[in-house]
Amino acid sequence: MRDTVPDTTRSQAVGKSAVTFATLADLLYAGQDFGQVHQAICDAAPLLVEGCQHASLMLRQGSGYVTVAASDDVAARVDEFERIENEGPCVDAIVSDTPQFDTDLSTSSQWPRLSRRVLAETPVRGAAGFRLVILGRKVGALDLFSDTPGALNTTSVEQGIMLASFAAVALAAVHEHLEAETLRAGLVSNREIGKAVGLLMAFHNIPETQAMEILRTTSQEMNIKLATVAQEIVAHHHRKLT
Repeated sequence: MRDTVPDTTRSQAVGKSAVTFATLADLLYAGQDFGQVHQAICDAAPLLVEGCQHASLMLRQGSGYVTVAASDDVAARVDEFERIENEGPCVDAIVSDTPQFDTDLSTSSQWPRLSRRVLAETPVRGAAGFRLVILGRKVGALDLFSDTPGALNTTSVEQGIMLASFAAVALAAVHEHLEAETLRAGLVSNREIGKAVGLLMAFHNIPETQAMEILRTTSQEMNIKLATVAQEIVAHHHRKLT
């Protein structure tokens, strides 16, 4: 059968997807924090995945799950039902190697308890879940929801897999960025502490261990971070020289 979708419509859809992915990529390379990337993924899902009206991200937290972002209150509500009933696309996707989806929750659903709650209290009629594997660990899942039975199809699943894969890469990059920032801050702090120890040794003619103990004691008594005490000592020394 000949494809009846107009070329202009197809081009507009492709263009919209390209712009959305470009925006997500900008977030990634700007080194934004986890919360911003979580929300950007959820906001992008209805634009990128065919049949999707709502989206959320649920991550493991201890022995349970927590919704870290949602496109709207509907998605957050369905996530709440998943946690209460301990079943659903997200819960199954986290432990499974394959995407989990039900195109019509009003029929015989694989999640009967969840389906009853969702059908009674939300407009959602279809759901899909895609696990997130970040740095080799199953950390959570991307949930996609549709208000129209059958709207989430095989194309939707392919697009959902692509978006979940992008989300995993983006979140891994944020993790690496934050680790690098923490390491950099640690190196700066260590340099300042080293300078302060050297100044105390020279000024009081004391050994390194005693100079370090002075820093620790001052930090504890003033309830100020050790690095901050060291910075103040170095800054005070520079002020005396100017």
